[in-house]
Amino acid sequence: MSKLVDQLKRHEGFRNRMYKDTVGKNTVGFGRNMDDVPITSTVAEMMLSEDVAVAYDAATQLDYWANLSPARQDVVTNMIFNMGLPRFMGFKNMNAALFLSDFDMAADEMMDSKWAVQVGDRARELSAQMRNGEYADG
Repeated sequence: MSKLVDQLKRHEGFRNRMYKDTVGKNTVGFGRNMDDVPITSTVAEMMLSEDVAVAYDAATQLDYWANLSPARQDVVTNMIFNMGLPRFMGFKNMNAALFLSDFDMAADEMMDSKWAVQVGDRARELSAQMRNGEYADG
């Protein structure tokens, strides 16, 4: 089986971004036809774990990270996961409020954004979690 896998890798090549194959199918990785063979929940869970780890690693580098409760750390990580670190850093007033441990102001700044309009209930839940330092029941 390993010789087959090596041969397939050589024949297919690796692409880390979606592309159209020779017959127009959306393809990724080592020739994974996403139109006809979508990912499984197991693969999606592996991707999620990897993406969460990347967001978490970025979050832990923030100056104020150690001063946040676990629930507030998860808000920051969730936001970085959702929008990426560069866009997250664009929340200058929210980040300044977090640096000062002003969680009410940080929550207000979260809601006073285009992001909050875009993600709706997610923003409401995360801003409440930032404000009170506790997870919602849902």
